[in-house]
Amino acid sequence: MANSKKKIILNEILFWKQNKLLPDHYCDFLMTLYSEGNEIIPKEEIGHNKSIIAKEKRNNIIMLLMLTIVPIALLMALFMSTELVWVIAPVVGIIAIIFMILAYRFAKRNKLITPILHIGSALLLLGLSVKVSITYFQESQILLYILLILNSCLWLFTGLKFKLMYFTVSGALGIAVLVGYQVINF
Repeated sequence: MANSKKKIILNEILFWKQNKLLPDHYCDFLMTLYSEGNEIIPKEEIGHNKSIIAKEKRNNIIMLLMLTIVPIALLMALFMSTELVWVIAPVVGIIAIIFMILAYRFAKRNKLITPILHIGSALLLLGLSVKVSITYFQESQILLYILLILNSCLWLFTGLKFKLMYFTVSGALGIAVLVGYQVINF
């Protein structure tokens, strides 16, 4: 068999082994068979695989930074602006919905990005509801408490439904703090 064809086959077997598409002992057998007992993993492929893994890690770090910076910047813009609330509020709402959709899509593939998306969308919705309550209903503190309790209930429901501990705890603590505050003040 030609050397280039062997390299292609060995690369595929190495890919199968790294991604657990076949058991390791099958891959080892096939690599030994196609390399004719010589070098199992060519050296240039090891460097290539390391560079792919390093590039994926770098991309994940950049994505995580962007997914934390965007909600923080949007919340700062939302709470610092007084005149452009009608422009920033829909943008925050749309981005929160986009984060929810992305979290749903990434749930199976990337276990690190999904919680960041969940938390980002939850905080954006919380900030949006607080800002709308403060801006348009200044006199009504009851509406603010209702929106905060609704956000906490949404977190609690989401945590219980999808078995997300951080949402369950946040929702339960939010409800407990709000109810406790109301009991103490009345």
